[in-house]
Amino acid sequence: MLISLIGLPGGGKTTAGRQLARRLGRAFLDSDAVIEQQLGESIRSFFEREGEDRFRDVEQGVIEDLTATFGGVLATGGGVVLRWANREKLRARSTVVYLTSTPEALFKRLRHDTRRPLLQTSDPLARLHELHAERDPLYRETAHFQIATGRPSIPTLVTTILTQLELGGVLDPFAVPSVVDPLV
Repeated sequence: MLISLIGLPGGGKTTAGRQLARRLGRAFLDSDAVIEQQLGESIRSFFEREGEDRFRDVEQGVIEDLTATFGGVLATGGGVVLRWANREKLRARSTVVYLTSTPEALFKRLRHDTRRPLLQTSDPLARLHELHAERDPLYRETAHFQIATGRPSIPTLVTTILTQLELGGVLDPFAVPSVVDPLV
């Protein structure tokens, strides 16, 4: 079973995804890391040289492959929902959890980030508002579950995700390890 995390950049998909995978005893992948491995370079440099459309082509191929073959926890790139094919594959082949955040909360986390190409603007907060307005309906359309990241710690967020998956009948509560990882 594949559990996919979606949401805006900086929403905690990778950090929460690693912890969720650990708690479930499953493998973890970040689709952006898989893309960078395939490209042999950073997404930012590829994006700058080839453009967003070409990047989305590569991303679509990776999502196609991962949703067909991977059975762990997958953190996706923030723009994965921009293509219908990605939304359809994620929704049909995995349980999708949308980690929701406000643009203001994301800005606090990302204001010094230099790796995310879409946020390298003179006004990253305005850009986050634009991304939210464009993508939020697509995230909601794709997701089976929506969880506000707000201000909880990562262990609390992961516990909330697990609880929602259990209540939704996706996970057997007796099959999920109940011991909290002391390294979390």
